[in-house]
Amino acid sequence: MIGTRNASKRSKGIFLGLALVLGSAASEAENIDLVGLNVGGAAFSGNVIPGKYKTNYFFPAPGYLSKWRDKGIKTIRFPIMWERLQHELNGELDEDYAQLIEQTLQQAADNDMRVILDIHNYARYRKQIIGTDAVPISAYEDLLERIAKRWKDQDGLYAYDIMNEPHGADEYWPAAAQAGIDAIRKHDTKRTLFIEGNFWSSSFLWPKFNDPLLQLKDPSDKLIFSAHLYLDKHSSGQYKEPLEDDFDTMLGVKRVKPFIDWLIKHDKQGQIGEFGIPADEPRLLEAMDNLLAYLQDHCVPMTYWAAGSAWGKYKLSIEPTKDGKNRPQWEVLSKYINKGDCSRIGPNG
Repeated sequence: MIGTRNASKRSKGIFLGLALVLGSAASEAENIDLVGLNVGGAAFSGNVIPGKYKTNYFFPAPGYLSKWRDKGIKTIRFPIMWERLQHELNGELDEDYAQLIEQTLQQAADNDMRVILDIHNYARYRKQIIGTDAVPISAYEDLLERIAKRWKDQDGLYAYDIMNEPHGADEYWPAAAQAGIDAIRKHDTKRTLFIEGNFWSSSFLWPKFNDPLLQLKDPSDKLIFSAHLYLDKHSSGQYKEPLEDDFDTMLGVKRVKPFIDWLIKHDKQGQIGEFGIPADEPRLLEAMDNLLAYLQDHCVPMTYWAAGSAWGKYKLSIEPTKDGKNRPQWEVLSKYINKGDCSRIGPNG
């Protein structure tokens, strides 16, 4: 977010472990998981570094993920903060924070779920852009090499989202992304890599800013491009202004279409890593429904922003209310869980 988405029983038994370890888009015997959730908390309070666990930042409590598994969720995108994991550039990983990440990965594995581990740093370390003298690309490469080396054997780890929403980094991000790919592949040649784009990974503006990412090379050929979109006026996800009287409920489709068309043109695979809406506007719910139908038609997965028990009154939260009622966003999202006849991540042209 700016500033701050059927196998048979027999096939499941055969292929689930393989899919988790290999991070493959799909096996021939099972459909793609098109709906997942972001689980926020570990990257909260970005201005408080390193911060205090359970005060400034949060991890899923034991048993938390099982409630989403019971609702059909299999994939979570899990944002973490570079500065908390590595207090100094090129330094050792912080053991306490790393162990909390491991506990989350293990909880996912215990629930037959899979984690996209997201470096939620906007192409920055301590507010300095990767590629500048303050944060050399080699330091970012060091981080990802340490992450892959440590967690390459974790069953709950499905993929690496190598950087959340790069922005103001047009000059540096393609080279940094390639360095991140190379760093991970030194230790993990099997898992999927999600690659976000410049200008906050905007789906609508993706073609304008991200053609240089077409030059990225992955020896394992497992790159998935990941875009974000929101439906407020400035696409920020903050939803500060009321909807216009003539709000178009096809807006989500219109904002994602440039990204989908770009993927089709260049024969690439894609995902929507973040999308979320407030619960109190029926037109937004209709627009969300239209967007999900469009993504399903193209076999493009989405992880909703956001779940997580520490959001409080955050208006995009999909956590059930205190009395256990589902949010309106969930009622729309759940229509698309375990649906779609997709044997690989799209788009389909």
